[in-house]
Amino acid sequence: MADDNEPPDSKLTRTKEKWAREGRFLTGKITRPEDQRLPPGQHLTKDWPVLDLGVVPPVSRDRWRLDVYGAIEHPVFWTFAEFTAQKQVQFTSDIHCVTTWSRYDNLWEGLATHELLAACQPREDARFVVLHSYDGYTTNLALEDFAAEDALLAHSWSGQPLTEEHGGPVRLVVPHLYFWKSAKWLQAIEFQTEDAPGFWEVRGYHNRGDPWAEQRYSGD
Repeated sequence: MADDNEPPDSKLTRTKEKWAREGRFLTGKITRPEDQRLPPGQHLTKDWPVLDLGVVPPVSRDRWRLDVYGAIEHPVFWTFAEFTAQKQVQFTSDIHCVTTWSRYDNLWEGLATHELLAACQPREDARFVVLHSYDGYTTNLALEDFAAEDALLAHSWSGQPLTEEHGGPVRLVVPHLYFWKSAKWLQAIEFQTEDAPGFWEVRGYHNRGDPWAEQRYSGD
């Protein structure tokens, strides 16, 4: 199971909590038509900015483990070798950060979340998942968001192993939500019958985080 260490209180954390209180980055515009690729209030970048809590946990592939537990029929405890022995897929998707940048056409490789669901078999009363990271970070998702067709547990990006700064060895990727929901340095996935807001969600950020609805902060 995941460590229950508390993430550090950093300057970035305090700044982003202030943004939530002030409603920073909200445009006041209505959602754009679904056929428009860039969500409202976002701008494109060719770079991949690095945002985290100020700590990059040194977790090698040899030491990495994934624990899957909670409201499921079959708990899963995988090493990296066991994880990559599962059926692997590739998805190309866009990513959208709550701090207003978006990046198109990211090629990911990893385990589709629906394959994980088939392996662990959530109970009928399971409704939510909580992602636990090696740096103590958590974030929550509704089960239907976690199970999205293009969601995956990614170990590679653009044909190369995912770097530490971007969440390697393994991170979650849920392209249809703001990227803080795609937890880096994934350590555990906990299935729950009731919702449990995570690190940013209890600090003023939206509980779901739909970019096309500009769900940046609680109350949006």
